[in-house]
Amino acid sequence: MYELIQAGERSYYIECPAKIGIFLAGEGEVYLIDSGNDKDAGRKVRQILERNSWRLLGIVNTHSNADHIGGNQYLQRQTGCRVFAPGVEADFTRHPILEPSFLYGGYPPGLLRHKFLMAQPSAAEDAEACGLPAGLEIIPLPGHFFNMIGVKTPDGTAFIADSLSSAATLEKYRFPFIYDVGAYLDTLERVKGLDAALFVPAHAPACADIAPLADLNREHVMEVCGLVLDLCAEPRCFEEILKLSFDRYGLTLDFQQYALVGSTIRSILAWHLDSGRCEALFRDNRLLWRRI
Repeated sequence: MYELIQAGERSYYIECPAKIGIFLAGEGEVYLIDSGNDKDAGRKVRQILERNSWRLLGIVNTHSNADHIGGNQYLQRQTGCRVFAPGVEADFTRHPILEPSFLYGGYPPGLLRHKFLMAQPSAAEDAEACGLPAGLEIIPLPGHFFNMIGVKTPDGTAFIADSLSSAATLEKYRFPFIYDVGAYLDTLERVKGLDAALFVPAHAPACADIAPLADLNREHVMEVCGLVLDLCAEPRCFEEILKLSFDRYGLTLDFQQYALVGSTIRSILAWHLDSGRCEALFRDNRLLWRRI
């Protein structure tokens, strides 16, 4: 774990739970793509940089999930580096309480205010307003989160963040986290059409051909979206749909999964509603979902 792997002439990544990219911008100067999930990850990254005599100029965060920005604060304090994040992701990076608040739909209880859902704050600049450092190209990848991006380097390495998951992750968790289902499905098609020498997803093995994994992710997402719609064959409230979804896949609900999977199922229901496949009914002061 935390092994440095060369991906291209000027590109590297660190093998860890959420892969961290490195772009060699100049003689001994580098930018990171994401920073890991906490201070310990940041410390390990700093050690790798020091061993290679690399000076950290900045961090480009693909999005603001805690496992991608958790090392920001430590590295920024140690090196004075800049942090870039796209659009609203910069706001979430500056104010990490927004992530568990968004997931919970209100002020999050202590059970959700932990490092896996709430990183330490860092001073992030809006990458969409100021642009990325020279040599790095923004790839819009919305759907998983609000303004998620990928980053492509001049040697053709595409860091594609959480745009898709490995087959093992899909099998284990069943419900990938999705904020906007329609945008996510479009992103899967966009990723397949990217011209890149190597694709580096955050949570799947790096590969030269991303299309098979993108197709698998699409198939899996359509499966879980179909399940949610089938569960609405009779009017059901969100809590019933969530319970039956976990029952169907033999999953065990806890507070974190309630927030994460619950958010995804709400997004799926919104997608079905906006697409005319289901309707929202209010009966006896309950919101019920019914397939049309």
